[in-house]
Amino acid sequence: MTETTVAALQIGSHPDGKAATLDAILSFEQRIADSGAALVVMPEALLGGYPKGSDFGTRLGYRMPEGREAFAAYHANAVDLDGPEVAALAGLSSRTGATIVIGVIERAGATLYCTALFLDPERGLVAKHRKLMPTGTERLIWGQGDGSTMPVVESRAGRIGAAICWENHMPLFRTALYAKGVEIWCAPTVDERDVWRASMRHIAHEGRCFVVSACQVQPSPAALGRDAEGWPADRPLIRGGSMIVGPLGDVLAGPLENEAGLVAAEIDTGEIIRARYDFDPVGHYARPDIFRLQVDETPRPGVAFAPFKRDCE
Repeated sequence: MTETTVAALQIGSHPDGKAATLDAILSFEQRIADSGAALVVMPEALLGGYPKGSDFGTRLGYRMPEGREAFAAYHANAVDLDGPEVAALAGLSSRTGATIVIGVIERAGATLYCTALFLDPERGLVAKHRKLMPTGTERLIWGQGDGSTMPVVESRAGRIGAAICWENHMPLFRTALYAKGVEIWCAPTVDERDVWRASMRHIAHEGRCFVVSACQVQPSPAALGRDAEGWPADRPLIRGGSMIVGPLGDVLAGPLENEAGLVAAEIDTGEIIRARYDFDPVGHYARPDIFRLQVDETPRPGVAFAPFKRDCE
């Protein structure tokens, strides 16, 4: 048998910043331990924040000074991969025995990335995935990841990979992760809509894998004492909807709405082979004679240094 427990921690970024958010995460330690979860997935941009409704002072052709101040504050609230927040998460993973996949805003110089971190109970931070394509005006504040951070990681729960929010709608990215043998698909998100839940069921059914979707919860603009243009003042900014889905598209736990909490389910990864009996998207159901996907996993830094070679006479 290959039974294990997996969970989604539904929680929101604290308006007081990353230290308060980290405290909120750590307050769930006993519940995580009691659940016996081998894997806990946490939402997109949880540490660092998802400033829904903000425009960072950008207009077509120019930027407002207050937007630069907003970005500086956002940058200050981001996390460094060798910083104390990641160390604290590694400690949480070690104490609970759960692999953690969590969405953070990663600071890399002046550039910010929407990143999913993979933390192992024994090895600490073992991998990261940077969001390949920020959606809409997210592109104002986040850089694009490249093909070098698309890991599938061995864990006690199974082989895990991550797609962040609308990356889950990228068919070729999904195909690449399927080809890497993902068994448990981790989906940190801030998408609260019903159509998102349909997508989670579709990916589980298409990839014949388990899906753990972890969504933030955020109160209404009125509760936060702020404005969000075009958004009802008394409607929650993000309502949650975290859920766990089996490899035939069946909902195993959730969706949880309008509150923080731990959504857990016992899964059997042995079900994956049975599910792929009649559909394996990169195996017997593929048509490599017609279709082929080529994936470039080369790191793409903005500047690459190479040794200087002097011409010889």
